[in-house]
Amino acid sequence: MVSKSPPSSGEAGSGDMGSAEAPLLPEHAGPSGGGSASVLGAVFNVSTSVVGAGIMSIPAAMRVLGVVPAVALIAAVAVLADAAVDFMLRYTRGAPSYAALMGDAFGRAGAALLNVFVALNAFGTLTVYLVIIGDVMSGAASAGNAHAGVLPEWFGQHWWTSREVVLVAAAAILLPLVLRKRVDSLRYTSAISILLAVVFMLISLGIAVYALFRGTATMPRMLPDFSRLSSPFELFTAVPVIVLAFTFHFNVHPIRAELSKTSDMKEVVRISLVLCAAIYAAVGFVGFLLFGDATMADVLANFDHSSGAGVPQALNDAARLSYALHLVLVFPLLLFSLRINVDELLFPGRRPLATDTCRFVSLTAVIMAMLYALAIAIPSIWTLFEYTGSTFAVTISLIFPGSIVLRDVHGIAKRKDKALAATMIILAVITSSIAIASNIMSSISDKVRGGRVASE
Repeated sequence: MVSKSPPSSGEAGSGDMGSAEAPLLPEHAGPSGGGSASVLGAVFNVSTSVVGAGIMSIPAAMRVLGVVPAVALIAAVAVLADAAVDFMLRYTRGAPSYAALMGDAFGRAGAALLNVFVALNAFGTLTVYLVIIGDVMSGAASAGNAHAGVLPEWFGQHWWTSREVVLVAAAAILLPLVLRKRVDSLRYTSAISILLAVVFMLISLGIAVYALFRGTATMPRMLPDFSRLSSPFELFTAVPVIVLAFTFHFNVHPIRAELSKTSDMKEVVRISLVLCAAIYAAVGFVGFLLFGDATMADVLANFDHSSGAGVPQALNDAARLSYALHLVLVFPLLLFSLRINVDELLFPGRRPLATDTCRFVSLTAVIMAMLYALAIAIPSIWTLFEYTGSTFAVTISLIFPGSIVLRDVHGIAKRKDKALAATMIILAVITSSIAIASNIMSSISDKVRGGRVASE
């Protein structure tokens, strides 16, 4: 059976897709007319797209909000993510990518804007991944946030334990995975990465239980402690962090395209969101239970030091290594999406990237080199992490899907759909604006305080 090729992102607004007879969710919309991926394999890939570096910041978000509001926020963002993906699937109408979907609604400018936002978000996130891997294996880059790496702890300081060499070795390990041309070929590494996230959660839980029995752990606060906040608006800084942790929308179309029955994608997304929300809530609670108000933005930095529960350092190292390896296996899936979006942005109308080996390899090499350079050059990941969540992530996961519904080029939106879409956009804009303003004011306050200390 010969299958038809889907329209490119530049053809997303063609008349065929816009006809009234066109199905909302064609059974096969992938590059080859559908794939053979199972629901379970797709769940692993979606879950891997969700559970990335964001898991580290959940305990810190729980420190700011308290347990009950943090768990409620995790559940609320998961529900909004499900609604946004539902909007995307209903409006897909044969679009092979998120960019094509935006192009269908807003033309070439909309597709290009989506490509830019996804690329910037992915560049930031992948840079964070490499920096974390470097921090875990060789130690932090600057003295201000220095902590011992696993390799120097085990073998002492050598040239081959340096950050630059460790990241080169990580890139070499990643190379066979990032050169995969089909996202479904990553299903086994995705399954292992989810297993490693669970291992990290279980090790953390074991340390927490041990600490409880020794009486060195204290029950986390259920509600926020306003006396510890510089302003009540600081609570809003946790919202973009959680939204960023649930930003996977750019991988919806590639994963859906390889399902043997693409209409199963809604079930895949819901299963994945429930699984990931449970992992986030568990890791957040355990991290906050272990470290309390000393919980750092990078919870792995807490594991680097003694947990205070008399647990052997080897167990803390196991927690760090399981998470670092998890990020290594998540990396290729996110780079897959980044590469597609950069290709659509730079080479619109060309033949599919997977069929052009020279362009595929060259683009992969350039992206990896840029990520390596950023990971070496950027001293702190947290400013990048916070502002990425407040800008690119909320736009990709909430504002763009809501805008597609409000645009309603196919005339299929119901009144409640438009009301929900408008609510998503308003919430995203308000919370992100407050979070950005709070971060800026906090940075200014820290600089003023630091200047006063220096002058004294």
